[in-house]
Amino acid sequence: MSDRIFKLMKGQEHSHWIRLRTLILLRWVAIAGQITAIAVAQHRFNLQLELGLCYLAIGISAAGNLIAIFAFPENKRLTEFENFLMVLFDLLQLAFLVYLTGGLNNPFALLVLGPVTISAAVMGLRSTLIIGATAVILVTLMAEFHLPLRTEQGFILRIPDVFIFGNWIAIVIAILFIGAYSFRVSNEMRSMSDALSATQLALSREQKLTDLGGVVAAAAHELGTPLATIKLASAELIEELDDRPELREDAALIRDQADRCRDILRSMGRAGNDDLHLRQAPFSTLVTEAAEPHMNRGKSVIYHEEPLEGGDFQQPTVMRKPEIIHGLRNLVQNAVDFSHSTVWIDAAWNHDWIILRICDDGQGFPPHLLGRIGDPFVRRRRGESELKQRPEYEGMGLGLFIAKTLLQRTGAQLRFANGADPFQTLSPYRERRGAVVEVAWPRRKIDAMADGGPVIGKNKPLEI
Repeated sequence: MSDRIFKLMKGQEHSHWIRLRTLILLRWVAIAGQITAIAVAQHRFNLQLELGLCYLAIGISAAGNLIAIFAFPENKRLTEFENFLMVLFDLLQLAFLVYLTGGLNNPFALLVLGPVTISAAVMGLRSTLIIGATAVILVTLMAEFHLPLRTEQGFILRIPDVFIFGNWIAIVIAILFIGAYSFRVSNEMRSMSDALSATQLALSREQKLTDLGGVVAAAAHELGTPLATIKLASAELIEELDDRPELREDAALIRDQADRCRDILRSMGRAGNDDLHLRQAPFSTLVTEAAEPHMNRGKSVIYHEEPLEGGDFQQPTVMRKPEIIHGLRNLVQNAVDFSHSTVWIDAAWNHDWIILRICDDGQGFPPHLLGRIGDPFVRRRRGESELKQRPEYEGMGLGLFIAKTLLQRTGAQLRFANGADPFQTLSPYRERRGAVVEVAWPRRKIDAMADGGPVIGKNKPLEI
């Protein structure tokens, strides 16, 4: 389910988020800077430049901006290809200006990093690689081919070849490093944003399912008596209505009960009543509810509970939060998916902690990914045996990320290990050689009795 949620979100590329007017504004800033630099070089330092070609390049850039302003609406957002063309044009225009003004002898050659950084921040890998490779090629060509800078007296301004080589190396390294760094950071930020959005969707879905259960329970509870009365009175009326005037009393009763049903439905509102008894449940009931969709999938799911040393024999009553239900459901699904035949769910508690441990007899977590479990969109190559076992599976780590995020919201602490690891301390049972997940809550975080007793009060309309 988590992966399907992400696939629904995947259709919108992040490059489509960039407005055309944003790049137009950045280009106007670049044009103003280019004009200022040329004016200062000409009038302050009396350098002899190819002014016609320089202003031609700047004019083409300005004309492109004006065409974009009048041809497209203000809220125009660029596609990946359109964004790529805009950035590539800016890179070529800047490289042409640097060629006209001394090549790598010109300190402004460093500005080729700008288009590379923009492409790495907002575009995909292929577009970023093309922009970066183009920048490296242009810088390499400008090191050898460029128009020299001349003073008013005709002297050529140039730096020693060793410094030209140093500038070239520095710019190439900066292109590679800054491009890779910007792309990696931006990609991780986008992945985290997508994952958090998917988490919110999953939580919203679980909340609606929980509320629906409350509606069904409330309807059955509230409407049971009047509907039974209506059924009884109707049965009597069917038998005796023809010639028994005293049945008018039953008719009046039917009317009264129908009015009562109407009042109950009105009080339930559009979504129903939030029955306060549904906000809490024994811990075993909560775990069973979370695991129930995966209990009959051909794998044996064994549940065991016992108090820890110093704990009461009676299991705790906990808050029935959608975050806990959906988070545990994802963990159980993961264990059932990757187990060979058996999944163990062990619950334990004492006065301070409530602990749930989920183990399986599968191959366990990949050892090299143990430190990254809970990160979104973690992909790995699957072996042939795993492909045969789960040919339809296209996991991206999003389910574990959602489970970890939701459970941590409730105060839980999660630890992951492999049962086959001789140094792990989560599970003492050697037969449970697969993945081991431990979820531990400080008891005060989810215990319904933590504030002195169960939640009581008047039922309130659900907010959906």
